[in-house]
Amino acid sequence: MYISLVTGGAGFIGAHVINELIILGHKVVVLDDLSGGFEDNIHPKSIFVKGSINDKDLVSKLFSEYSFDYVYHLAAYAAEGLSHFIRRYNYENNLIGSINLINQSIIHKVKCFVFTSSIAVYGAGQLPMKEDLTPMPEDPYGVAKFAVEMDLKAAHEMFGLNYIIFRPHNVYGEYQNIGDRYRNVIGIFMNQLLQGKALTIFGDGTQTRAFSYISDVAPHIANSINIPAAYNEIFNIGGDLNYSVNELASTVMDVMNLKQPISYQPARNEVLHAYSDHTKAKNVFKLNVDEFVSLKDGVKKMATWVEKVGSRSSGYFDNIEIFEKLPPIWNKQ
Repeated sequence: MYISLVTGGAGFIGAHVINELIILGHKVVVLDDLSGGFEDNIHPKSIFVKGSINDKDLVSKLFSEYSFDYVYHLAAYAAEGLSHFIRRYNYENNLIGSINLINQSIIHKVKCFVFTSSIAVYGAGQLPMKEDLTPMPEDPYGVAKFAVEMDLKAAHEMFGLNYIIFRPHNVYGEYQNIGDRYRNVIGIFMNQLLQGKALTIFGDGTQTRAFSYISDVAPHIANSINIPAAYNEIFNIGGDLNYSVNELASTVMDVMNLKQPISYQPARNEVLHAYSDHTKAKNVFKLNVDEFVSLKDGVKKMATWVEKVGSRSSGYFDNIEIFEKLPPIWNKQ
């Protein structure tokens, strides 16, 4: 039986990856500080350790105790837009914490390190985003993700640590934290509808994204370690169809049969259009994106879950470092 560490396993994508690993027969140890996830998301057959990837002594202890075969690193504070204003926090959690895991993976001869990066590494104006493009991230979140990618490449070349890097995008579905006001637009819309509030959109809503339902992403992340051709490669993964945020808002309201006005906020510093080429993943993982879950069907699945769990309170991030140009709806002061 393989023993796998999943960081961020109480979070959205991590919880789904754990479910897939349990099906594959892995013994799973979960490390999560519950800063953005929920313990009840975690599969009961896994071993849960509450703690942070920034606690290098705890990380070292876990690697020594369990002798992990594989590491699935999904822990991150993935509020891309907010990363401009929490630069130190961003790098401590998304870069330095990752290095703690990479160091121990080298020391303990982990078979493969699976890392969820982001299309944020590409930056603007490179469409469609392809893995062979030169990354030019435009925000601290993307910079941190790209730095971890480069470190994994260096660790492989120097120490032989195998890795697989995924660049998912705009993933949504059950277990998502709909109470997070800084990320996950579908969850934000659903939470606002349940609370009878206007839907907030930055800019004019014409920005486009290819939204990706979780069942089209998580199984391939989990099973990637069984595909030799995936080793030491980078893959875009997610949906092919683009939708504007205005179209998304209409879809969510239609599916939930709840209507609210839209509150257009000042545009923030973000890429206007973002979509990826998935040819490489299609070939290696034998994906058929024609069989992927449609936006409407995926939103229905998520809405069914959201209506069961109910709305969640939307707190403010307490560690803002820079207030200049911070969107007013993100500022509790």
